[in-house]
Amino acid sequence: MPVQRLLPTTESADLIELTRDVCRRSLAPVVDETERKGEMPRETYRTLGQAGLLSLPYPEDLGGGGQPQEVYLQVIEEIASTWMSVAVGASVHSLSCYPIATMGSREQQETFLPDMLSGEKLGAYCLSEPQAGSDVSAISTRARRDDDGGWVLRGRKAWISNAGHADFYTVFARTGDDPTKGLSCFLVPPDDLTFAEPEKKMGLASDPVREVILDNVRVGPDRLVGEEGMGMKLALTALDSGRLGIAAAATGLGQAALDLAIAYARERKQFGRNQGLAFLLADMETAVSSGRTAYLHAARLRDAGMPFTKEAAVAKLTATDAAMRVTTDAVQVLGGAGYTQDFPAERFFRDAKVTQIFEGTNQIQRLVISRQLLTA
Repeated sequence: MPVQRLLPTTESADLIELTRDVCRRSLAPVVDETERKGEMPRETYRTLGQAGLLSLPYPEDLGGGGQPQEVYLQVIEEIASTWMSVAVGASVHSLSCYPIATMGSREQQETFLPDMLSGEKLGAYCLSEPQAGSDVSAISTRARRDDDGGWVLRGRKAWISNAGHADFYTVFARTGDDPTKGLSCFLVPPDDLTFAEPEKKMGLASDPVREVILDNVRVGPDRLVGEEGMGMKLALTALDSGRLGIAAAATGLGQAALDLAIAYARERKQFGRNQGLAFLLADMETAVSSGRTAYLHAARLRDAGMPFTKEAAVAKLTATDAAMRVTTDAVQVLGGAGYTQDFPAERFFRDAKVTQIFEGTNQIQRLVISRQLLTA
């Protein structure tokens, strides 16, 4: 049964129906085989872009869909309920566009954004490093000016989604030694980048993750996004929105696992006489609904122009812990069948774990929340 959604406009309700139609027609028929092969579904992102689903949270005058975050995140949830890898990739792509859309010059926006927001060009967000995951201030990749006024970048970025397939890389590099004011943001083309072998992950098989190696990569002066030294502000504000994207995707994954468990239980009438399993399904529904409520609350604060850092961390923590719990319980409901690849429950379970790790581990979310509480 489709999730009931209270949406602000008829247009946004139509967008949800469009998303469901695209997922049903274009994603659902290929997800199982593509995940089994571990292939990157590049054409799927073009399909989403052509449907206007990759540009939703950005202003119409920049080529975006002009939709509130509340609506965009529900689209991400719908995609995740069909294909988690693609929902994560779409969220990462949107995050990659954020610096240009918010801090880029008008010339940069006119040059780069049309292809970005249409899905013709896919993005990768290069913030994390081998020794700087959740701690942005520990970034060591450096950018120095060259004689032509451009920049030379050197360093390594780790755990980068879409690496090796992306058409542009949003890279954060140190241009000074100040922990908070020495970070800058660059838009780097793929031409001179090199990549490590893809990580052998337990889940999200269709979301390729690699190290990105910048070995004296030269970019022109027009590739600095915003002013020099604004990278920390850009990274942290983008992360708040990125955490909401992961919260929405985790909610969609949890919903898919819940739907599978319900369908399996209905087919086997003995479940109706097993109160323990019936209560388990009720607890799964409660967990998924809690994640949804948390991310929508944070999104509405963001749409109203209010602070939402704490609420984004709460949403990410709530929704991803819920996804891990619900996917685990879905395997339990299916019993032995849930442990086989005949059903997607085991894939949902494997996909869920990383949601508690990326965009800041859930331990980091607790740190963010407690600091916000104690410094308010």
